[in-house]
Amino acid sequence: MDIALIAIVAALASALTLYSGFGLGTLLLPAFALFFPAPVAVAATGIVHLLNSLFKGALLWTRADWAVVLRFGLPAVPAAVAGAWLLAWLGETPRLFEWSAFGRSFGPTGAGLAIGLLMILFATLELQRWFQKLEAPSRLMPLGGALTGFFGGLTGQQGALRSIFLLRAGLSAPVFVATGAMIAVLVDLSRLATYAASFTAAGLNPAGREGLLVVVGTLTAFAGAFFATRHLEKVTIATVRYSVAALMFVIGAALATGMLG
Repeated sequence: MDIALIAIVAALASALTLYSGFGLGTLLLPAFALFFPAPVAVAATGIVHLLNSLFKGALLWTRADWAVVLRFGLPAVPAAVAGAWLLAWLGETPRLFEWSAFGRSFGPTGAGLAIGLLMILFATLELQRWFQKLEAPSRLMPLGGALTGFFGGLTGQQGALRSIFLLRAGLSAPVFVATGAMIAVLVDLSRLATYAASFTAAGLNPAGREGLLVVVGTLTAFAGAFFATRHLEKVTIATVRYSVAALMFVIGAALATGMLG
């Protein structure tokens, strides 16, 4: 069941992110959160996101605007490390509060509460028309890189923020996609070492079932991206936007209350 769910979500998420404002992490994080503690779910999402970004980057790197990649991506690197470090620290905190239901005790760690609340916030923003159309001045691109890196490291959510700052860069659609993919590679690489520590701290075996889920997620994400370049139409995005926002609300609330993670 867990393998099937991760495979389906990764394939659909990778396909849709090629056309929409959603990132792969936005859709995949809730699926991993069903099976892993919150910090490990973000780490697993980050690994799949990195490999998928490398896959897309290998196909599109010649179209990237490297001046924009460096201007945006360099500030994102230390910020992503800081966000990933904060996530690891929050994951080590005890339950912040506890409550009981159906004979069980629940309660979020600092990581679960932070990620849950931020997922609810991003889901709320994603449904706002003004947010969907928001574009930041190009002079704020380094700030955008820092913000994108930090929240990418902390929650795995970076696509929506990145788009806000890249939309005013005057890039054509193919260059926009390629540039975004290369920036995502920089962010994902910078947080990878911290995420690897999350697996170790949680006592999970990368060579076991946990690693298998990451491999399945990665391969099906590749398949989704490959399929999307040939068959997927953008007209499905409006429905997906509301479906994903609803999922983020539910999973965010479950993480914030300690029912997950």
